[in-house]
Amino acid sequence: MKFFLAIILTVLESGTFQSAGATALSSNTASGSLASPWADFVETDFPYFSSVLDARGLGDGWPADNLTPRGLILNLGHQAWACFDVDLLRMSVIWKGAGISPVSMAQGSYHIAGWKAPPGQENLPKVLGSPLLANGIYAGWQAGIEISLSDPREPGADPREIGRGPLPASQGRFGAVQLTGGTAILEYEAGGVSVRERVEASGGENGLVVKRGFQLKKNAAPLWLIVGKSAALTKTKITLIVDRTVPEGVVEKVDGKGDGLVAIRVRASATPIEFQVILGSEDPPKFSSPPDQKPIVPSVERWPEILTTRGVLSESKLAFVLDDIPLPVPNPWRRNVRLADIAFFRDGRAAAVTFDGDVWLISGLAGELHGVRWKRFAAGLHEPLGLAIRDEELFVFDRNGIWRLRDTDGNGEADRQELFSNIFTQTAETREFASGIRVGPDGSFFIAKGGQQSTTLGRHNGSVLRIGANGNSATVVGWGLRQPFLGVHPKTGLVTASDQQGHYVPATPLHIIRDHHYYGFLSELLPEGKYPAPIADPLLWIPHPINASGAGQVWLEGAKMGPLNGALIHLGYYRPEAFFVLLHNHASRLQGAVVSLTQDFQFPALEGAVNPVDGQLYITGFQIWGTTAKRISGLARLRYTGAASLFPREIVPMNQGVLLRFDVPLNATMAKDAGNFSAERWVYRRTPNYGSPHFKPDGSKGQEAMTPSSAYLSRDGKGVFVGIPNMKPVMQMRMGWSLAARGGDSFTQNAYLTPYELVDFQPAAEGFESLTVDLTSKNKRAEANTPVNAAEGKRLAELMGCAACHSVDGSLLGKVGPSWKGLFASERTFADGSKGVADEAYLRQSIREPTAKVVRGFDKSDTGMPSYEGVMTDAQMEAVILYIKTVR
Repeated sequence: MKFFLAIILTVLESGTFQSAGATALSSNTASGSLASPWADFVETDFPYFSSVLDARGLGDGWPADNLTPRGLILNLGHQAWACFDVDLLRMSVIWKGAGISPVSMAQGSYHIAGWKAPPGQENLPKVLGSPLLANGIYAGWQAGIEISLSDPREPGADPREIGRGPLPASQGRFGAVQLTGGTAILEYEAGGVSVRERVEASGGENGLVVKRGFQLKKNAAPLWLIVGKSAALTKTKITLIVDRTVPEGVVEKVDGKGDGLVAIRVRASATPIEFQVILGSEDPPKFSSPPDQKPIVPSVERWPEILTTRGVLSESKLAFVLDDIPLPVPNPWRRNVRLADIAFFRDGRAAAVTFDGDVWLISGLAGELHGVRWKRFAAGLHEPLGLAIRDEELFVFDRNGIWRLRDTDGNGEADRQELFSNIFTQTAETREFASGIRVGPDGSFFIAKGGQQSTTLGRHNGSVLRIGANGNSATVVGWGLRQPFLGVHPKTGLVTASDQQGHYVPATPLHIIRDHHYYGFLSELLPEGKYPAPIADPLLWIPHPINASGAGQVWLEGAKMGPLNGALIHLGYYRPEAFFVLLHNHASRLQGAVVSLTQDFQFPALEGAVNPVDGQLYITGFQIWGTTAKRISGLARLRYTGAASLFPREIVPMNQGVLLRFDVPLNATMAKDAGNFSAERWVYRRTPNYGSPHFKPDGSKGQEAMTPSSAYLSRDGKGVFVGIPNMKPVMQMRMGWSLAARGGDSFTQNAYLTPYELVDFQPAAEGFESLTVDLTSKNKRAEANTPVNAAEGKRLAELMGCAACHSVDGSLLGKVGPSWKGLFASERTFADGSKGVADEAYLRQSIREPTAKVVRGFDKSDTGMPSYEGVMTDAQMEAVILYIKTVR
C-alpha cells in the first residue's frame, strides 16, 4: 500500500465540507482552532477508553521503563486518570491532568481524515498532567513470600520488547470490565484468587483523593499487591483501610526501602477480604472500616436514542448493484462513525464496529432499506478493525485482545466487556493493527495482526493466528505478512489473506494461509534480504494499479446472489472495488483469477458479511490511508437483481490457451473472433525495495503481449477456448475479452491470474467439438471489419486494460500513466526536459513505442507501458486515438 499524507477535502455525511489539511492536533479539537463537526474522541461521560500509554519519560524518581501496550484508561472525574495494564495486572500510572496526548492512530485521525501516526514506538500517547503514582514492568499482583520487580513473562526474539502478552495463567489473567451505575469495575484473577476492583476519585478540602477498592474471594496462599511508587516531589500519601470483618494482620501495608515503593501483603484467608488503598496529598479521613463496596446495579443508559436512516437503491439494471446506506450522522453525541467491519445475527440484525472503539447495532437491513435503525451499543475499545458473531454472541478484536460484549441488564447496551482472549502478544508499534477476526467452523477464531515494525520485534507481528474455541490457546497459522486482511470459509475452514504491496511485497497477493507457512515480508529491523524460511507463493498476484490495497475476503455461503452463491469475494481499499475470485482445481494445486464486480463504492471497502435474512452482501470501510474514495466511511449492499450475469463462471489457463466459461450463451460471431481477446504477462521481483517493476519473462522491463491466435465456442454456447501461442507458467497474466450475450448486451472485462501450472486442453472433455487449436502466430490482423470510431476505441482501451494505468477523469491517484482527460492537443514536458504537443502523431508513437517520449513524472513508473506494435492493427490504433480525443 502506498501511503499519501495530503490535504484531503472530505465530504461529510451531513453534507458539509471539512478541510483536513491541518498539521497540528489539540487534545480538545472540537473547541480548539481546528473546526470539526465531531465532539472530542474521549467522551467525558464514559468511564474508560483503551490506549497505549507511554510513561517512560515521567522524570526523576519514576520508573524509566513504564510502557503499557494494552491499557484501560479509567476516567475517574475531577481530572483524575488511571491506566490499568490488562497484561501485567498493574496500575501503570495514576495522574491528575488532561488525559493523554492524542497521537494514537485513531485519535489523531478522528478529526483529520488521513492523519497517520508515525511508525514505531517513538511517538506514542503520553500522560498529560502530573503523575501521582506509577509502576514499572512487573506484575501488579504476585504470589509468594518475596516481591519481584522483574518482568515474569518469557521474552521474545527481541528482549527489549515489552509487549510480551499476558502473565502466565497461573499468575493471573484479566477477566472483564463491568459497568455499574456510571462507573466501571475491573474483574481479574491473581494467583488463582478472584478480584474485583473499583477505582474512584473525589475532590474536596483535602484535595484530590483516588480510592482503589478491592474485593477478594478467599485465597489459599499469600498475595502481594504492588501499589506502586511516587516521586518525592508529589507528596502523595498512600493509606490502607481494611474492612473490620477482616482479621487483623491479614492485610497490611509494606513500604519500600527508601525508594517510595508501596505494596500490600494479603495473607491466606478462608473468608472474603475487602480493603481500600487511598491516594491523596493529605491524610484521608479516619474510617473504622472502608465504605462498603457498592453493589452491581444496572448501568446507566448512555445512548437511548435510536437513529433511522433511509437507504438509496441503485437504479442500475446490471446483475449486481450497490445500494447506499447512510450512516447515523449527525447524531446526538456528535460522534464520528468510521465503520471498520460488520457481522450479522441469525435474525438479520447486524453489529458494526468503528475504528474509534464504538459498536453499533443495526436493524432494518433488508428490502427497500426504508427504515435502517441504528443503536449505539458499546464504546471504549482499542482501535478495533474486526468483529464476529458466534452462537449469537458478539466478539470484537482490538489491540487489547478479543472481547466478548454482553448486555446483562437488558437495557440495549453492553454493560459487560469480557476479555475472552489476550493470550497472544501485542506491541505498542503503531502499525501492529488488530486487522481482522473470523470464526472457524469449529468455533475457533482466526485473527490477523499488522506486521510493520520499526522499533522492536514482537512475537506475533504480521501473523495469522488460530485462537482456540475457549480462548486459551493460540497457534500461528501463517507469518511474514505486512498488513494482512482475512477471509475464512465457514464450512471448510480454508483461510485466505490479502497483503499490502511494499518492501519485499512486489504486488498485491492473495494468499492461502496454512501450515505455519512464511509469506515473505521482512521487517526493516532484520538483516536485508535474509529470509528466515522458504517463502510460500500466494494463490495469485493482482497488479498494484488494479488492486493497490487488498482488504478483506468474504465467502458467499448461504447467500441469495444467484451465480455468485458460494463464491469468494475479495475487497479492494485504495480504489474501492469488489473482485470476484474464480478458483479452480484443474491442476494439482488450487489456482485462481480475479475479475472486477463493481467500482461504484463511495467509501473505501474493508470488510463485508452476508445477511442471513436477505442473502445479500453488506460491505463497509473507512478512510485513513490514501484512497480515491469520496467519503470517509460508509455502508453499502451488494445486491443481486436477478438480471443475467455476464461475469465468467470459470477461467482456466491451459497449455494451448485459456478456457472461459459464462452463465449465458454468447454471441457466436464475437466469441469465435480472436481479435476480441487480449492477453499479456509479466513477472515481479521480491526485493527490499517498495513494490516491484514489471518485467517481461526475458528480464527486460515491461509486459509481454500475448496475441491470441484463435477462438472456439463450446457446444452449449457458454464456453470459449482462446488459443494463445507459447503459454507458460508465469507470476502475472492479464486476460481480456470483449463479447456479447446471445441476442443481448455486450461487455468488456479483464481478469488477472497467476498460472502456476498449465493443464492439457481436451476439447471433448470440456464440452467442445473435436478440434485442433490453431496456434499460428498472427501479428497483423485484417482491418476490414474494424470500425474506426471513438466507441470502438473505448472498447479497445477497456479490452487492452488501458484504464488500469490511465484515468479519464483527470485523477492520478493509483495511476501509473498520465490521465487521458484533456490530453489531446495539450503541451507535454518529457523526462529529458524537451516539450511537445500531444497530437495524433505523438499518440500513435506512444502506442507503438511507449518509451520514446515519457512524460516527466512518469519516468520513474514501476510498471512500464508495453508496446502495442503488432498487437493492435493500424485501424485499432486510430480508433483508440479518436477515443482519447473525446476525453475532455
